Order: sequence, then structure tokens, then C-alpha cells
Amino acid sequence: MPPSTDQISPADIESHLMDELTAFAEELAVAAAGETLAAFRNAGDVENKAGEADFDPVTAADRGAEKAIRKLIEERYPDHGIVGEEWGLKDTNSDFSWILDPIDGTRGYISGIPAWTTLIGLTYRGQPVLGLIDQPYIGERFIGIDTSARRGAWLERAGTRTKITTSSCASLSSAILTSTTPDLFNADEFARFDSVKNAARLTRYGLDAYGYALMSLGTIDMVIESGLAPYDIQPLIPVIHGAGGIVTNWDGDLPLDGGQIVAAANGALHGEVLARLQP
Repeated sequence: MPPSTDQISPADIESHLMDELTAFAEELAVAAAGETLAAFRNAGDVENKAGEADFDPVTAADRGAEKAIRKLIEERYPDHGIVGEEWGLKDTNSDFSWILDPIDGTRGYISGIPAWTTLIGLTYRGQPVLGLIDQPYIGERFIGIDTSARRGAWLERAGTRTKITTSSCASLSSAILTSTTPDLFNADEFARFDSVKNAARLTRYGLDAYGYALMSLGTIDMVIESGLAPYDIQPLIPVIHGAGGIVTNWDGDLPLDGGQIVAAANGALHGEVLARLQP
């Protein structure tokens, strides 16, 4: 099992190193945006990775953005590992590994909806310690750090950096819920999700990872999803934790492998939602 955050000592990741890595993650986001913005609303041919069984789109922008990110990592930190949605695993046995989803929300991207994001995460000994959610068309970049020495999250927009925190909503009946689509769930999962949705104040769909960013900002109170891959969730964890939120799988464990996800603004709301998601 990967070590918990409490097992990462301040000596393991010095503050100046986290500053350096955070600045580099922002460089990676800029490089990705050079590919994604150029093709947004003009994506060209769309390939279906799922074949006839389903629709899992990928564009040249997905692949080009990840290539641009990987090139910079391999130049600056050639010993670091890389896990990317489009170009797979580079295993170097390093303590550090970059987790990449160049366009999270490709369905929205090819539809011209500006809720897609670029996800860039960094793990240390398997534990997410740095996360970035970038929406370059809107001009919003959410960044989170989660180590035993530092924990916090902020939004960068129009040259201004603002600390962000999750909402204080502690009751499901007052909460705003989001999920990318009900199609994420099988029949059993949907029944459990529906019990939460019916008790919530409001439910919105279609945001992909941007929904977790808005939860970290405090405008949405909880996110429930299923079928996520590790690169869909690991970059989000430091942002959520840094803003004061909680994210687990439906069993209440840290969701490093993806799967069924529940994220909430605080422990009280998370506990109420988690109880409803049990079989």
C-alpha cells in the first residue's frame, strides 16, 4: 500500500522543492494549452478508442498535449516516472511520478463546451502530493498541495492567485450535487446514486473534472461518479484536500485506483452521502 500523507515527512519534500515542482506543473499546463486551445471548437477527426462497443473519443489535441507535457518532463526530470492516458507508463523506479490526463472531458471538448480540463498530478512514493486542474479557455487554473508539511489550494485567474476552500454545507438537503452523467453507473450504482440525488437540493451534470474544481472552490458541495481511471482522480486529490474537502471511493478509502468516487466539501456531508451509497 502507498504511504499515507502523514508518513511523508517534511524532510522528504522540502518546501523549496514543492515550489519548484509547482512552478514546473504550471509550465506543463501552458505547454498543453498550446495544443488544446488551437484545436478547441475545431477538433478535426475524432477517433473512437472503444470501437463498436461504446464511444470513447480521442483527438489529435489529446495526444499532442500529452506529448508536449512528456517532452518537458523528460527534459527537466528524466528520472521521474510518467503515467498518461494517451501514451501510457514510463516506469523509472523514481519516488516521483507525473500523472497526466491531457483533456479530461473529451466528449465536452469535441462538443465545444468549455468545461474540459487538463489534469496534471505528481505522486511521491505513490501518494498524490501535487495536483493541477487547468481550464485554459476560461482562464482558470486550480492548484493543490497535500503533504504533511504543506496543505492548501488556490485558484489562479487573470494573474491573481486566490486561496480556495470548500463550502460549509453539512446537510445533504442543502447540498448541490454534480456528476458527469448518470450513464457512468450500472443499475445497482444508479439506485444508490439516485438516493443521494433525490435527497439533494440541486443536481447538475456534464462537468467532468471541472466539477471537482468547483467543489474545491466552494460553489458545488459534492461529486459522485464511477468508472474513473487513476489518471482521472489522482491529480484531483491534492486540490480537494488542499481546499479542505474529502474524496474517497464508495468504501471510504483513498481512491488511488479510481473506480467509484465520492467527494464532499467536509466530513459531515461526506459521512451522510457515504452512508446512502452503501448497498
